Amino acid sequence: MTIGLLALGLAAGVLAGMFGIGGGLVIVPALIILFKMKELDALGTSLAALILPVGLLSTLKYHEAGHVNLKYAGLIAAGLFVGGYFGARIALGLPPGIIQRLYGGVLAVIAMRMLLFPK
Repeated sequence: MTIGLLALGLAAGVLAGMFGIGGGLVIVPALIILFKMKELDALGTSLAALILPVGLLSTLKYHEAGHVNLKYAGLIAAGLFVGGYFGARIALGLPPGIIQRLYGGVLAVIAMRMLLFPK
């Protein structure tokens, strides 16, 4: 179990560093499918794991290379701070099956957009 969780974190970290993803696209589904967690437990665990490690080292590398807009990042962070609170309140009030369907729908829409309309 420990090695599996460390491998999941490593894979999500690499993807987060490469594409800016990790929690929602990698960790949450893996915790649900591979580690048999309930949806809300997977969401909360993913958020707790991502708070510091993803942002710190990968952001430093991008900042060193001149690829970080601090003004935009600050504004997005403010939205994430407030939005995360309301998102958690909404998710905690929904049945797990609805959360899973909504989540799958969001992923499907994003995937279709990226596959059908690349830039």
